[in-house]
Amino acid sequence: MSVTISVEAPRQDGVIRLLELSDAYAQSLYPPESNHLLDLTSLEKPSVTFFVARNGSSIVGCCALVEAGDGTAEIKRMFVDTDARGLKVASRLMDALEDQAKQKGLSALRLETGIRQPEAISLYRKFGYAEIDPFGEYEPDPLSLFMEKRLA
Repeated sequence: MSVTISVEAPRQDGVIRLLELSDAYAQSLYPPESNHLLDLTSLEKPSVTFFVARNGSSIVGCCALVEAGDGTAEIKRMFVDTDARGLKVASRLMDALEDQAKQKGLSALRLETGIRQPEAISLYRKFGYAEIDPFGEYEPDPLSLFMEKRLA
């Protein structure tokens, strides 16, 4: 089967399962004050474009593009089911959200990730993201890494 990426509503069983797995994973690595996870209701806002990765009919990955209202957006809730790792799902999600950001005319994409997630950090660096200071409402956190990629 081939992996497909599409914009879909986050409120569906397969996505909720992935978000729960993502929450559990983040909670296993970081204290509550260092977890900056958007809940399901926040992912349904008009400023959010939500991407779903499917392998056949199975939902195997997701991520959100959250527009900040200033010409930039943040990548949130990037997660791939462990059973689908090796299928390049995360890279396909990144391609899809960067394409969407360019179509929207956004100038930059930003993200916050944890320092205990070397695979995620490696993915973002591979896609050209560089470290920056905390942005938006984030406060400095020794367990967080903030990154940005300029698009224009």
